[in-house]
Amino acid sequence: MLAPLTKRVLLQQYLYTCRYGFTYSTESCGTFDLVIVGGGIVGCATAREMLIRHPNLKMAIVEKENDLAKHQTSHNSGVVHAGIYYKPGSMKAKLCVEGLKLSYEYFCKHDIPHNKVGKLIVAQNKDQVKKLDDLYDRGVKNNVPDLQIVEKDTISKYEAKCQGEKALWSPWTGIVDWALVCKHFAEEFQKMGGKIYLNYEVTGFSEMAESKDKAELSPILVQSKDRCMPTKYVLTCGGLHSDRLAVMTGCDLSPRIVPFRGEYLLLNENKRHLCTTNIYPVPDPRFPFLGVHFTPRMNNDVWLGPNAVLAFAREGYRWRDINIRDCIEMAKFPGLYKLCFRYFIPGCKEIIKSIFYPLAVRDLQKFIPEISVKDVKRGPAGVRAQALDNNGNLVDDFVFDGGKGSIGSRILHCRNAPSPAATSSMAIAKFIADKLETDFKI
Repeated sequence: MLAPLTKRVLLQQYLYTCRYGFTYSTESCGTFDLVIVGGGIVGCATAREMLIRHPNLKMAIVEKENDLAKHQTSHNSGVVHAGIYYKPGSMKAKLCVEGLKLSYEYFCKHDIPHNKVGKLIVAQNKDQVKKLDDLYDRGVKNNVPDLQIVEKDTISKYEAKCQGEKALWSPWTGIVDWALVCKHFAEEFQKMGGKIYLNYEVTGFSEMAESKDKAELSPILVQSKDRCMPTKYVLTCGGLHSDRLAVMTGCDLSPRIVPFRGEYLLLNENKRHLCTTNIYPVPDPRFPFLGVHFTPRMNNDVWLGPNAVLAFAREGYRWRDINIRDCIEMAKFPGLYKLCFRYFIPGCKEIIKSIFYPLAVRDLQKFIPEISVKDVKRGPAGVRAQALDNNGNLVDDFVFDGGKGSIGSRILHCRNAPSPAATSSMAIAKFIADKLETDFKI
């Protein structure tokens, strides 16, 4: 005998089939307790955390691509951040430092290849030295482990060819393949009974017909082009498309996601010995992005960069990647105009360096003078899902939002999870799990 809720799910699916002319997969004929939209590292980490806490929950992850971790999770520098840069007391600062420790524990427990190569943040002049001292104080307030001041004559002990006036040394900063970590999270989730559905692009949310039993929640339908998944609650971790998912449930348009492409150069194989640790510049508070840096990779590559240029598609990894819908949305967004006006000259410089990459080598030579144009070549690129408000301000911290009405009140949106989201992913997962338990009484 079918349970009343299952009968109602099947009836609703039949009605949708008659109306829209598609057939449901038999996998979606039951109702889930929680569906997570987005198979990046935040979504997979949270799914794992929820099943650890509530092993009897019926859960699923839906991902629009044919594999997990296809975008920001696999298109980043691969750095395990220590939490130095972030404003003391911010969610970024708290969750990064907590996530750092949780990540290393997880890597060791599951034999995930990683390397604590450390990081030097190098000042090149007296003005930057003052900012470096302020950065040290910020790191101490954030409880960054074992942060050290390095004087000019001892910088070479940490990186033989590196030069500067003063530096910070962060021994806990490391490198890892975050896409591999994400897939480990997903494997654990599946072993605990969770389901993963690929090629499932969410197009909307709707509610089934009301139940006669008012104490029983009417399932939310997580809709795709040809499928529909009933669930009691939803969490979206949509990354580059997080604002669109939020708007589907009545949330405000702001903050909007604007894609910025970060392009890297690659150090030639015969010059990789010049860089054995992460080398970062002192950030300039006048500009929104960090600047070029040196990043060793787990496959022994050394990435140089990134720059920051506006992309013409949310998944625009190349200049020729253009999406008309994305471009129209950006053209209508006043916040982007205000941002571009504010950073017009630096933005133009970034574009020029993107086209004529030898110009970017000059920035790199400030740290390692031995590098020349012939020692580098074009490398990979990533796209940063930068959240902007209507005044053109970069939304720098994590943002969570809920929708409106009977549907939106049962959907939690992770609207902004910028770097260091990968490092912070396990801590973010705990934060979201707490919020899900509180808000949805799970």
